[in-house]
Amino acid sequence: MATPFSATTSIRRSLFHNPPPKPLLSLRDYNGGLNCVKCGSSSAHLCSWKSASNYVRLNQRALLLSTQLSVSGNVLKNRGVVRAATIEEIEAEKTLIEKDVKARMEKTIDTVRSNFNSIRTGRSNPAMLDKIEVEYYGSPVSLKSIAQISTPDASSLLVQPYDKSSLKSIEKAIVNSDLGLTPNNDGEVIRLTLPQLTSERRKELSKVVAKQAEEGKVAVRNIRRDALKAYEKLEKEKKLSEDNVKDLSSDLQKLTDDYMKKIDVLYKQKEKELLKV
Repeated sequence: MATPFSATTSIRRSLFHNPPPKPLLSLRDYNGGLNCVKCGSSSAHLCSWKSASNYVRLNQRALLLSTQLSVSGNVLKNRGVVRAATIEEIEAEKTLIEKDVKARMEKTIDTVRSNFNSIRTGRSNPAMLDKIEVEYYGSPVSLKSIAQISTPDASSLLVQPYDKSSLKSIEKAIVNSDLGLTPNNDGEVIRLTLPQLTSERRKELSKVVAKQAEEGKVAVRNIRRDALKAYEKLEKEKKLSEDNVKDLSSDLQKLTDDYMKKIDVLYKQKEKELLKV
């Protein structure tokens, strides 16, 4: 079965390569100038006019068919069929990009918050132990998944494992962490007493917090960069106009600024906790 491409090619070839019709008056077509040898007509020009009009009608039909094939829903190119994206498909791609950006930026905020909570201040907080992993039956697991952590008072933490056989592993994990805490294991639970932070230690931790905040901002900027590349790709594919990309980039910048402010709020809050004596 002939493909649309081969049909169009054949039609166009007939349009541009077929020989023109014979002249309206041809000496070879008439017998002594009286009768046409083809149709026997005595009218000298009748047969030739019919031939010419048939040629014109044929080519008009061919041109119409060629045009219909060219403007159909499928664009013929490089012997393949390329379908233009619909408005719904373009909107779906834009929505997918926007959702991905927000989800990744929210995850970045959660990571920054978790990092800040793992840095101890002068006040006890169960989140300080979130980053600690314990070797449990040959596999590393988070401490909070195998033990209940509470705060009996403002300067201590209580770790009560669900399985008492894990006490020694928990104790070892806390000692090897960078919290600078000495666990007290009584065979039932582990108690942690938070010593007062020195002024020098507070300043050191403040620098660590500032670094983590900047890392969070870099992550947000990278997410923005990825989204811009995705928009530019849609523009190259002719799915978005230059004005569309400008508007989307502007909205993306506003969203980026909002998440930058969220990181600043978390940073200032943590810094205040660290420097508070």
